[in-house]
Formats: sequence, C-alpha cells, structure tokens
Amino acid sequence: MAIVETAKPDFGGKVKRLREERGVSLRQIADATKISVGALEALERNDISRLPGGIFSRGFVRSYATQVGLDPEQTVRDFIVQFPHDSVTVGSPHAAQDGERTGVRRSRSSAIVVAVLLMVTVIVGAILFVTLTN
Repeated sequence: MAIVETAKPDFGGKVKRLREERGVSLRQIADATKISVGALEALERNDISRLPGGIFSRGFVRSYATQVGLDPEQTVRDFIVQFPHDSVTVGSPHAAQDGERTGVRRSRSSAIVVAVLLMVTVIVGAILFVTLTN
C-alpha cells in the first residue's frame, strides 16, 4: 500500500517564483524596503528563524509583497498559514483563533477571577474578624 504524502505549502518558493517572473531582484527589494538581502533570502527559503518575528516578520512580508506587486494582506495571510507559530502570529488580526488557544485564555481568565474572589473573601473575612473581636 502506497502512502500518499500531501505537499507542504511552500510560501518562500511561491513568492520567489513570482518575484523572478516579474523581474524584480532581491537587491531592488532591499534598497526599496531597507530589509537586508539576507533576510529576504531567508524569507524565500522559509527560514523564519532568521527573521525578527511577530509584527516585524509580517511587516517584511508585507513590504516584500508590495515591491513584487502582490496583495500585501493576502500574502501575510499565506505566510501565517505556512508559519502558524506564535513567533509569527502574535498580535496578528490574520491569525486564526483555534479552540485550544481560546480555551487556554479562558482557563487563565477563570483562574484570575477565582483568585480575585478568593482574595476579596479573605479580606472581608479579616475585616469581619477584627470588627467582631473588638
């Protein structure tokens, strides 16, 4: 039985191919955006470890897309689909809010509410105790 492997999206390869088709060099993008050629090469190699992360990585992608003539917002969405890591998606309106993350946030919120209620109960109890024993 043969195992069929689904092809992993190749964000960097796709944008590189489109850039080359449009005759835009990495040096032209670097000059226009002030992003180093090394960072642009890393983006095309899907090496996000060489990018600054978060909003800055998305800014690089947006600037790259603009210089190549791509839709910047769609290109950022494609980037996030390829790299859904927190280092890329933090603070992005394009990042999908999956149920697991939402659940973690709710758990933290619930824990904070419980802690505050417990603290208020202890304070009220201490005030009552002091008031009633005097």
